[in-house]
Amino acid sequence: MPSRQQLANAIRALSMDAVQQANSGHPGAPMGMADIAEVLWNDFLKHNPANPNWANRDRFIMSNGHGSMLVYSLLHLTGYELPIEELKNFRQLHSKTPGHPEYGYAPGVETTTGPLGQGISNAVGMAIAEKMLAAQFNQEKFDIVDHFTYCFLGDGCLMEGISHEACSLAGTLGLGKLVAFWDDNGISIDGHVEGWFTDNTPARFEAYGWQVIADVDGHDPQAIKAAVETAKANTTQPTLICCKTVIGFGSPNKSGSHDSHGSPLGADEITATREFLKWPYGAFEIPADIYAGWDAKASGSDLEQAWNEQFAAYGKAHPELAAELTRRLNGDLPADFAEKAQAFVEQSQQKAENVASRKASQNSIEAFAGIMPEILGGSADLAGSNLTLWSKSKGVTADDASGNYLYYGVREFGMSGIMNGIGLHGGFRPFGATFLMFMEYARNAVRMASLMGIPNIFVYTHDSIGQGEDGPTHQPIEQLANLRLTPNLATWRPCDGAETAVAWKSALERKDGPSALVFSRQGLPAQVRSAEQLANVAKGGYILKECDGEPQVILIGTGSEVGVAVDAAEQLAAKGVAVRVVSMPSTSVFDQQDAAYRESVLPRAVTARVAVEAAHVDYWSKYVGLDGAVVGMSTFGESAPGGVLLKHFGITADAVAEKAQGLLNS
Repeated sequence: MPSRQQLANAIRALSMDAVQQANSGHPGAPMGMADIAEVLWNDFLKHNPANPNWANRDRFIMSNGHGSMLVYSLLHLTGYELPIEELKNFRQLHSKTPGHPEYGYAPGVETTTGPLGQGISNAVGMAIAEKMLAAQFNQEKFDIVDHFTYCFLGDGCLMEGISHEACSLAGTLGLGKLVAFWDDNGISIDGHVEGWFTDNTPARFEAYGWQVIADVDGHDPQAIKAAVETAKANTTQPTLICCKTVIGFGSPNKSGSHDSHGSPLGADEITATREFLKWPYGAFEIPADIYAGWDAKASGSDLEQAWNEQFAAYGKAHPELAAELTRRLNGDLPADFAEKAQAFVEQSQQKAENVASRKASQNSIEAFAGIMPEILGGSADLAGSNLTLWSKSKGVTADDASGNYLYYGVREFGMSGIMNGIGLHGGFRPFGATFLMFMEYARNAVRMASLMGIPNIFVYTHDSIGQGEDGPTHQPIEQLANLRLTPNLATWRPCDGAETAVAWKSALERKDGPSALVFSRQGLPAQVRSAEQLANVAKGGYILKECDGEPQVILIGTGSEVGVAVDAAEQLAAKGVAVRVVSMPSTSVFDQQDAAYRESVLPRAVTARVAVEAAHVDYWSKYVGLDGAVVGMSTFGESAPGGVLLKHFGITADAVAEKAQGLLNS
């Protein structure tokens, strides 16, 4: 039987060989953390290589994702469908082994960890999901949801502010099944970190409420094993295991140096490393006994089979709970969702309330949370402004995780990263809210949700200068364009209660990516629609007001400015102008419609077009063309009541009508 050192050296060899062949990558972290990974994966990690999606598996996240070859080596060695050819193809086009772990590429990769700090935030979200599902579904004698979340992280993750946001909340929520391993090697790309990172990290995590196991020798398997056992024994606190390691361990001339951090070791140094590690095998060569020492297929199958038998017994004892848990883990909508959701949409149209769209959103949450118990709400300390609480909201606490609402505190970035972890874990449909302006704090986590195709819902209120007196620091200008330009993100800005209901319904039905729902602070008029028009809201853009015959001019509005466009159309119609009003609550969804539908809404022959939105004007050029005009913003806002600001900046029906008349005259 190979020694633990030999098993760990297989990771080191594969990592340095793959980086060398790619002539690109980070060998230092995999070589330095190999001993920790060997202990964790061989002695503790509960997983099944034959079924990477087994529901009750432990989750493993490498937050310092530049060390991706550690993950790929582990997956290959333990028996996942990741052949050696994929490791040889590291960082190459269409390989399953990209430069950073990418969700959906290699089996067993739980999340995409490129930007530092987001992996640990995802891990916090996964641990929250595990704790909440256990509280909602476990019964006496049936701990059907019972697994750990393990996360590797480095100095860079700890320097990023998002780690503070997420780890602070993890301590407050008492996530006892979250175990993080800090790769304390003292090196980052620029060199020894004492020049820029001198935090007392153990004290910091103790202050969060974590259990901290300090000064663990990251190259001593017995010390590592003892630390993990201590971590698992504490069920009321997350644990940080501080592992002292040598970056690039085994490299005679580059270990302990930033030289091994982000570039290949070089052929001569690899030869020297093989000699130092007593690894007499060629590049990408792993002997049979090493493979046998790592193979987890049989043990993983046994673990899953035992759980399947337990779940079968659980299903007999608690059939309704078992069916509901299965549905939620599969990401399926309730059987009656379509019928009830459509009824609510129609009811919202009939009710025709003149309310702020943030209030219409709250009405939608109330309705849909009654249909989908997996909805998990939350807000970054703005619930009273975002209107995200509903009548049956129940906060999640360290002592009672059976609720359906997370109070994230002022942690927009952390909230969004945690939501991504919850979404990846499965069992919940999370939404999280803040002001649209503070989407900027969370921008990269929203991008990561889009990149991974996670169907999370990001709720943004106070969506324009119309939010008023708080002034330009709180008034979004360029943020809507930012969201709309993000690939795979469905951005909705509805104009009234009916469009809001459709936006929520669409977001909840979506399975292949996130949605951003953008709502107003100020009240908005309800619009009159036919049944056909109501059905077309789901297409992202549709004809709201039509003229007799062919239109001379088309007015395009979204959100709070749809009412402005309608009023402008009435002015123009009174002067004998044939006007069509198009409401476009979601440009991204509209752009996905077939060409015939888009042409029917925005015919190319009608070049006199005016778009109106209290946001940056440049985005709308693709819809109005060179001959059109946009009424909107090209500067920051001011501090004054919202209505005053809209008049001051010329976002009015008069201004829209004047622009349209000018186009016709020219």
